[in-house]
Amino acid sequence: MGHTGILNLKIMRNYLKFGFAFILGIACTNSGFAQKRVTKTTKVSVVKSRPVLRNNVVYATPRKKIVTVRTLPKPYVVIKQNGNNFYYDNSKFYRLNGGRYVPGFPSVGLRINVLPVGFKTVIFNGRKFYTQNGIYFVKYQNDYEVIKPEIGTIVDELPSNTEKVIVDGITLYEYNDVLYEKIQVNGVRAYEVVGNIE
Repeated sequence: MGHTGILNLKIMRNYLKFGFAFILGIACTNSGFAQKRVTKTTKVSVVKSRPVLRNNVVYATPRKKIVTVRTLPKPYVVIKQNGNNFYYDNSKFYRLNGGRYVPGFPSVGLRINVLPVGFKTVIFNGRKFYTQNGIYFVKYQNDYEVIKPEIGTIVDELPSNTEKVIVDGITLYEYNDVLYEKIQVNGVRAYEVVGNIE
């Protein structure tokens, strides 16, 4: 084979490599889009656009009875915020009421120095935060601060005592005054934050 034939063969191989790489790149890009596919079942734009008033929320089942305890598991710490004491045992928060400890939710802005046992990391809009039992935290200096989750945040599960509610004729889920919509992500069930109750 002459010099020209060898040169043409090398050019042909380069074209084939480039073509294969180009097709592979398109396939990877398309699979990347598929991995982010979210399927929703309802329209919740009204809920997302404004806070929902509590008297506009209809609970599908009677409210569950709150179970109080006389003593807390040890060790626990006392966290003061705005004149209120929260008792924290590294997985749950309590308030003292009439000599008994009532499970509760910490206020936005409360800070702890260690994340609760069993927390999960969630990234939304390029921001990393942490969630455990329906409570959301963000890193703040050397602590973790309680925040409200942003509208659009997706989590893979909700706490076991989440309530099913009806808002403007739409079935949603409520926990700690946060409203969620059941969605599908890649064919797997998940929940998207769609609003807050005031």
